[in-house]
Amino acid sequence: MKTSWRLRCLQLGLLLFTLLALFLSLKLGPVKTSLAEVFRALTSGKGDLADIILSLRLPRALLAYLVGAGLALSGAILQGYFRNPLADPFILGASSGASLGAVLSLQLGLALNLAGLSAQSLLAFLSSLFLVSGVYLISERRHFQTTESLLLTGIAAGALASALTSFLLFRRADAYEQAVFWLLGSFSLADWQQVWLILIALLFGLAGAQYLARDMNLLSLGDETARSLGCPVKTVRRIFLLLATLLASFAVSVAGIIGFVGLIVPHAIRLIIGPDHRKLFLHSALAGGLFLLISDLMARLVLAPSELPVGVVTAAFGAPFFIYLLNRRRPS
Repeated sequence: MKTSWRLRCLQLGLLLFTLLALFLSLKLGPVKTSLAEVFRALTSGKGDLADIILSLRLPRALLAYLVGAGLALSGAILQGYFRNPLADPFILGASSGASLGAVLSLQLGLALNLAGLSAQSLLAFLSSLFLVSGVYLISERRHFQTTESLLLTGIAAGALASALTSFLLFRRADAYEQAVFWLLGSFSLADWQQVWLILIALLFGLAGAQYLARDMNLLSLGDETARSLGCPVKTVRRIFLLLATLLASFAVSVAGIIGFVGLIVPHAIRLIIGPDHRKLFLHSALAGGLFLLISDLMARLVLAPSELPVGVVTAAFGAPFFIYLLNRRRPS
């Protein structure tokens, strides 16, 4: 009964605060607008203000929400996968791989656009996917794969990718400023193509995660127990790893490296509604979207008219909050 009450309060809070944050994202910016002007722009779709809201502010707000939802869902999947609340979407080297691809694109001066992804975003996505796939294949070699071997291989591969990224930046210092802003996360180049791309990836990931949520609950009991209860452990683990990697890679490809969303949001939601993944996956995604939407709004306003990288904001709020979460349950 208590869990059900908490769940309803969580759902109501997520709905109200998401609507409020979305409205503020549409209203606030360098061009001052009133409540009436925002509604008029949304309904008529005509005029300069409508162009600003519908072409710039709305896709940016939606993209921030969808990326946050994807990162939080990816984090929830990996925390269940490793049975460790400290796991996050970048634990297997997805962020390091994406950084390497993005910086390599800047170094090569590539220019193209495919399905809403620039050359930088496309190479970031592919290198992220490639690195995590390599981590999985190496850790599975000789059929000895465990979550520990996967984790350690991911850490090593991520360190190697980070070293190569630093080398590329050292070789061409003129690309440093561009690279750093992307590496810290930004939605300044958001457009509708990216929104649709991330929406499709998120719906695919969420549908797969919800379909296999019961199996994740079984995996939390241990592989042997899950296998004895009819769970195809190896297949399920592969699918979950693929879903988490795709979600993180797509998010990084359009927004850059944004930390703490996939780490603290699932952890906080688990404390509120419990560890049942049938509820945890969906509500982590909803809360992650809200968290990043608010973070992006603050990134736009704190130093207006200048703009902070959104990763700076998520780290500034995420790190202290995570320390609090860790210490609130410390045994006396």
